[in-house]
Amino acid sequence: MYRKEPSVALRSSSAALYNNLSVLRAGGRPSLAFGTVHGPSLSLVTTGTATGTGSAGVSHRQLQAKEGGTALSTSLLTQRSFPPASRAHPAAVPLQMYESDGSVMVYWHALDAAENPAQAVFARGIAAAGGRFVCVGTSSGAVLVFDIPPKGTNITVSEVLEQHRDAITDIAAELGQAPDGAGDVVTADDAGTLCVWRAGEEFALLSRIPALGCSCPSVKLWNGVVAAGYGNGQIRLYEAATGVLRAEVDAHARWIYALDLAPQTGKLLSGAEDSFVHVWKLSRNPDTDDVEIEHCHAECVTDTQVCGARFCDPDGDSFAVTGYDLSEIFRYSRV
Repeated sequence: MYRKEPSVALRSSSAALYNNLSVLRAGGRPSLAFGTVHGPSLSLVTTGTATGTGSAGVSHRQLQAKEGGTALSTSLLTQRSFPPASRAHPAAVPLQMYESDGSVMVYWHALDAAENPAQAVFARGIAAAGGRFVCVGTSSGAVLVFDIPPKGTNITVSEVLEQHRDAITDIAAELGQAPDGAGDVVTADDAGTLCVWRAGEEFALLSRIPALGCSCPSVKLWNGVVAAGYGNGQIRLYEAATGVLRAEVDAHARWIYALDLAPQTGKLLSGAEDSFVHVWKLSRNPDTDDVEIEHCHAECVTDTQVCGARFCDPDGDSFAVTGYDLSEIFRYSRV
């Protein structure tokens, strides 16, 4: 059971984009940082306490997408993330990486639009993997693998993964303890195809899950289980190593925009266009090794098209929600 806490105000509203909320808990400190995007700007809010109540101890930063070269128009931000294993985060097209507080841009990467100038070019889907890599999806279906040094700005593209034919929608890295051979990165695209990879000096494709017939906007990977949210409102659970379907649930009445997982407990958070946010519990049956999903909580965010939902702690005891054209972040905590 969760109850609503005081919300956190934003300087601007949130755009109707998949997974349009990121949360970073500073190591060893109670502060939380929230990020959402709209058009060419990023709203970054840092709260002085884990509860984020009131206005005291809350700082705001508005980050504008920077142009490089001879840009003909303003870049629109498509996603912002705090990769947990990296100090930098990609933010926009052209792809930009900043220090985690948004203060300094440490890397700028141009995506090639020469092949078809009339087609929109964008980056979407961000995840840290292997302790040193950041994977970023593109509108062409390619996944760029960046090698991020612990210090300095010598960031390089170490590999390009080319297994998708449609635009990448989301990328996730293993959040728990993966079984041997299960892989530690999953990529999803607009057609609903999923690919599971093993990260390393050269990424290896372990399994390819065929398209379901609708887009897969959000995906997560936990203890060798792929959790995928689809445009038809379904959540499907697959074995990462084999791609075998283990469970499915009609979770929402409308398009799922966000999934998140609490790595310590296996709680799964889902948010959709139907204004509902659900908390689920994933587990494996110790006798049969079956993957099981249990519904734990439902929250209606009235008159809100939910476009971002994230847990605020690794146990899933609190979560945050934002929605289209909403200039605040709603907070919920376990009773």
